[in-house]
Amino acid sequence: MLSNRSLLILTTAVAPALWGTTYLTTTMLLPPDRPLLAATLRALPAGILLLMLARRMPHGAWWWKSWVLGVLNIGAFFALLFIAAYRLPGGVAAVVGGISPLVVAVLASRLLHEKLTLRVIVAGSAGVVGVSLIVLQAQSRLDAIGVLAAFGGTLSMATGIVLSKKWGQPAPPLATTAWQLIAGGLTLLALLLVFEGLPSEPLTATNLLGYAYLSIVGTAVAYLLWFRGIARLPTSIPAFLGLLSPVVAILAGWLIAGETLTPPQCAGIVIVLGAVAVAVSGRPRWVASHPRVTTLD
Repeated sequence: MLSNRSLLILTTAVAPALWGTTYLTTTMLLPPDRPLLAATLRALPAGILLLMLARRMPHGAWWWKSWVLGVLNIGAFFALLFIAAYRLPGGVAAVVGGISPLVVAVLASRLLHEKLTLRVIVAGSAGVVGVSLIVLQAQSRLDAIGVLAAFGGTLSMATGIVLSKKWGQPAPPLATTAWQLIAGGLTLLALLLVFEGLPSEPLTATNLLGYAYLSIVGTAVAYLLWFRGIARLPTSIPAFLGLLSPVVAILAGWLIAGETLTPPQCAGIVIVLGAVAVAVSGRPRWVASHPRVTTLD
């Protein structure tokens, strides 16, 4: 029988696994060249749905804290991610994202006083190597703006993870996830209206199916599990679980789209899985039984 800790790790791992299906969903079901529309329709409807279920609004300082976390974890992260995706080969952007566990570990050591261990450093370095083998192509090119956007997105998400842990949760995850998704979604909506505009052609049934999947499954469900894990686990564990996203993406392409797997990619998958296993196999201090929840009533 799985322990509470193991079950929490597995449920948190569902989030990056679902994110790994985003690329395939986007290429197969969504209209091309509409990144901000996709990001907005992922975040905002999901946040509204969760808020309707939670029926709880932020109080006091959590109005601005929810906005900060929503921008870091959703709004800025999604926007920078799409800029990087458009200006860089996907492999380069993914490799930059692969340094996230190390960035989170450094930030957590400074802001949360979590110990920066040799286990985390070695596993994080191995994770970068594994992701590189999975996604990096020999013909990959570099673009200064794209690289800066990729690093900015990684830093935004890493900072969001650490601040989410530092500030705790003033309400159940259903409510706090809703607040962040709405804040991030409204930020993305503003960017959409300024830089991309509303679609000039009606969306097809296939497009709507893709957006519904990304919003409900890939965002509402995934982020609910993700923020729940961040609140109850040491910050390094969710950060390393994020490395599962490119593994699921490459396997989904192989199983569904008929893409081929090369020996270096197979080796990269093994290395990433090994790095994640090493990172989560320790017994660090965690708070699953008593998550920090501040009563607002």
